[in-house]
Amino acid sequence: MKKSNILSLFLMVPLVAVLAAGTIVEKFHDNEYATTHIYGAWWFYILLALVGCFVVYSIVKEKMWHSWPRLMLYSSVVFLLVGGALTAWTGQHGSITLHPGVRTVAIDTGDGSTSALPFEVELKNFEVVPYPGTHTPMDFVSHVVVEGENRDISMNNILKHRGYRFYQEDYGDDGSSVLSVAYDPWGIAVTYIGYVLMALGIIGVFVSPRSRFRQLAKGAAVVLLLFVGNVASAAPRTLPKATADKMGQIYVLYKGRVCPMQTLAKDFTTKLSGNARYDGLTPEQVFSGWMFYYADWADVPMIKIKGDDVKTALETDSKRVSFNDFLAHRELFEAPKGMPPAMGGAMPAAKGGSNIKTKTMRAASEKFNLVQMLLGGKFVKQFPVADSTGAVSWYAQNDELPFGIPDDDFFFIRKQLSYCQELVVEGNFEELERVFDKTIKYQQQRAGEVLPTQARFRAERLYNSLTTGRWLAMLAVTLGLVFFSLAIFTASRNSDGSKQRGWNLVTAHIPAAIVLCLTLFLLLIFVLRWVAGGHIPMAGGFDSMNLTAIVAGIVSLAMARRYRMAPSIGLLAMGFCQLVAMMSGSNPPVTHLMPVFSSPLLTLHVTVIMLSYALFFFISLNGLAALFSPSRAAEMRRVSLLMLYPAVALLAIGIVIGALWANISWGNYWSWDPKEVWALITLIVYIFPLIGFRDDVRPAAFHTYCFLAFLSVIITYFGVNLILGGIHAYN
Repeated sequence: MKKSNILSLFLMVPLVAVLAAGTIVEKFHDNEYATTHIYGAWWFYILLALVGCFVVYSIVKEKMWHSWPRLMLYSSVVFLLVGGALTAWTGQHGSITLHPGVRTVAIDTGDGSTSALPFEVELKNFEVVPYPGTHTPMDFVSHVVVEGENRDISMNNILKHRGYRFYQEDYGDDGSSVLSVAYDPWGIAVTYIGYVLMALGIIGVFVSPRSRFRQLAKGAAVVLLLFVGNVASAAPRTLPKATADKMGQIYVLYKGRVCPMQTLAKDFTTKLSGNARYDGLTPEQVFSGWMFYYADWADVPMIKIKGDDVKTALETDSKRVSFNDFLAHRELFEAPKGMPPAMGGAMPAAKGGSNIKTKTMRAASEKFNLVQMLLGGKFVKQFPVADSTGAVSWYAQNDELPFGIPDDDFFFIRKQLSYCQELVVEGNFEELERVFDKTIKYQQQRAGEVLPTQARFRAERLYNSLTTGRWLAMLAVTLGLVFFSLAIFTASRNSDGSKQRGWNLVTAHIPAAIVLCLTLFLLLIFVLRWVAGGHIPMAGGFDSMNLTAIVAGIVSLAMARRYRMAPSIGLLAMGFCQLVAMMSGSNPPVTHLMPVFSSPLLTLHVTVIMLSYALFFFISLNGLAALFSPSRAAEMRRVSLLMLYPAVALLAIGIVIGALWANISWGNYWSWDPKEVWALITLIVYIFPLIGFRDDVRPAAFHTYCFLAFLSVIITYFGVNLILGGIHAYN
């Protein structure tokens, strides 16, 4: 290994160690402590300065002015380091609290002191803009006056004035607004120059005829190739499937958005049983069973429980219990007054002498109180009522209705469910379906303008029907393991042509056909969530893993002709991604987008990051396969290098886009959050084999490094989400 490579390793190892240590320190303290004692410490600045000096030394030593892509890339690192130093030493950050009609100039710097603005800012008024027909915030807007000019500040819409930037941060119940304030003309300018140089250098790596990537890619054009190739018991009563399906078409207000009752039924069933279906019944049948045949369902052991403390409280060893089992110990599980259960999230810790203290007890209590709420007639908010201003609110049968509601509406709301119950007792399901139709017409008349379009409504219903459990993830993982194992087993085997064609069918063509079908299905799920939610689905753990699986499928199909193991690796990657997606939420809901996520940069950021993760996963599995096939290790190293260049480039671009998004939304392009830090660590880890490993390095060493390097991706995605936390964690 060259001296320069040894020096780079000498600097990268302690840098990665310090960065990782900083995330652990933040876990046990907080971001401010880690920033002050680790990332802002004098010795850390010296370490970064040494990295900068090494970069400059490399530029001069290797005369990089003869290779403009490398010169751009190495120079970008220098500008980024200098820009970060200027931000830390000359930038100003703080917040300002505005009250209506009061002119303000004082900035709270966060350390107990204040600084003055060179101009006055006055708040005219602050408003929360909801999604149509709901009370869910779509945006937060501060209407201000700055030196006689009316300006608006909202999420992803900052105010720039005389070098100062104002961002919407918070608001008070008294109509006040809290803005973040940033003044950093030098640091941001230099940093953005670094971003531009990095982008130009990345482009140069792929277009320059003399670049190492172009040399590797010669004769290895990648083309897209599509291959065509237990205990028996009496079943509880419920509504007929067609009647229950009609009920599922009724609109309800759920989780701050108007959606089909089918969505509520699916979440309800999954919350209780762990699956969207129970005993072969649809979610609508299960939900209607609880509504109309409570006596039958209260004794059904369908409620899934976890934790020895819950089993001890219920005096059972079973993993499933009935609602009547809970009723026998209701004092242990009833939520404190005023604390409703929340589907899709854990209940807050109870105060006082409540027994709802552990996580498993809170989860069990949430399920118990969910049924209680349904039986209380205040859970299904299906009746829209407009006030004098035309604003629509949604009510359940037993909710307190607003004063002045028309008598016809009042009696319809109060009697609808009771009449439905009578029809169920009589078995008159034909008339019951007509009542459901009448309810839908009532909703369309009272809230037609705020209801989702028919396209969104149907997309959500189809999405609910297609995502009904973990079976697809488990099947994909199983098939992926089988075909990947066969691919490794046959990689180094020598056989005659007929046998080789047979193995190609098993290890390449069949998995490729499965990958194609799975990719198309996941694309359909992606589009349906997009249409139903009204935004590109990329803001959560399920969405990011689903996107990664799609990318893995497309990449494996694109590489299938040149690399026989690509379909097997792709299928295994897609299976693991789907399994992780299901762990993120076996019943992922369609929800409104948080205001800060309403930015096109979110889409770009998540897309390129997930694409890089998919490529890193391919590289890792390719390295594992190469270790079992020594005779093909050199050839497989070339495959890994061909993927490594775009993977590193995409990760770098994704980090830059994330920094731009953060700067636009929060006024700070780098906050040393654990996700940011580990993304940087991953970038450093994967840059090293590009600059430190040359062709004289043994293929086995290269593949071993690439296989182990994926640990940094695992920590970046899972370690941060599950252990380290931070503002980027998917909770």
